[in-house]
Amino acid sequence: MLSLLQPYLPYSRLLGSPRKLLPMPSPQRLIIATRESALALWQAHHIRDRLAVLHPRLEIQILGMTTEGDQKLSTSLAKLGGKGLFVKELENALAEGRADIAVHSMKDVPMHVPPGFTIAAITEREDPRDAFVSNDYASLAQLPDGASVGTSSLRRESQIRARFPRLQLQALRGNVNTRLRKLDEGHYAAIILAAAGLNRLGLAARITALLEPEESLPAVGQGALGIECRSERRDLIELLQPFDHAQTAWCVRAERAVSRALAGSCVAPLGAFAYFSEGSVRMRGFVASPDGSRMVSAESAGGNLQQDPEAFGRALAAQLAARGAREILASLSHD
Repeated sequence: MLSLLQPYLPYSRLLGSPRKLLPMPSPQRLIIATRESALALWQAHHIRDRLAVLHPRLEIQILGMTTEGDQKLSTSLAKLGGKGLFVKELENALAEGRADIAVHSMKDVPMHVPPGFTIAAITEREDPRDAFVSNDYASLAQLPDGASVGTSSLRRESQIRARFPRLQLQALRGNVNTRLRKLDEGHYAAIILAAAGLNRLGLAARITALLEPEESLPAVGQGALGIECRSERRDLIELLQPFDHAQTAWCVRAERAVSRALAGSCVAPLGAFAYFSEGSVRMRGFVASPDGSRMVSAESAGGNLQQDPEAFGRALAAQLAARGAREILASLSHD
């Protein structure tokens, strides 16, 4: 019997070889659940438009929703319980039949997908890097002592504090346009955002500099979209297979395995990034204290599409654990 504890297996392993399955009737109508931020709506419309090309007779609707994470902007995500607050209401809509699929940024998807749900496809990755955005300065290194840098991410905060302890890191919540407006109003000397979001919204011109992974290791799943549905909806899983990008999906599953093995949380100062280079996978990961005073990192190479990505990720997590990652993470629960 299929285990729901492995929601990211490739389609051929999740359901058996497609050649052995009876053809599933395609749905005639499909509702996409999404948050109502500009970026989330762009993502949902992007998937809708691609579906419409493949299935021109399919009636597709968008169900916009405001999640708890969107409502509570005055409190940090770490204190609220993590980015799962952006996903829970969308999953409720799937469970209640009000929507068929939900489109997420994979970096917002909790490390443990609830039983009864599956990520049916992970799309090809956009630029995974973090972006430095400033109206007055060209880079983090050029910021003067005490300059304020806005970010909503403990991962980004810990890495910047480790490299530039002279800077002041300040919380920054809200959608992309809200964050840019706060920068333009002078609340911050600079802000750090995901390059993928700026690119998707046509705001690439606002990027002052891109932070390479050596400077700011990306979040788990950053730049990739995930399409979620109920795990028993074999018709939808089959329908969504053209959206699944094999290399991106492999890398994201490996990254998520690192986080799941160590923390299982979206709020830990942890990063993991895997990428294909000359046919094989390289992956880096780190765990740090929020102030950047303690940090451990590790790197692995040699993975490939024939290997189990989760095993590859767990191996990197074991390296990090051996170097003290669990002790750093354990100390966070006592702070």
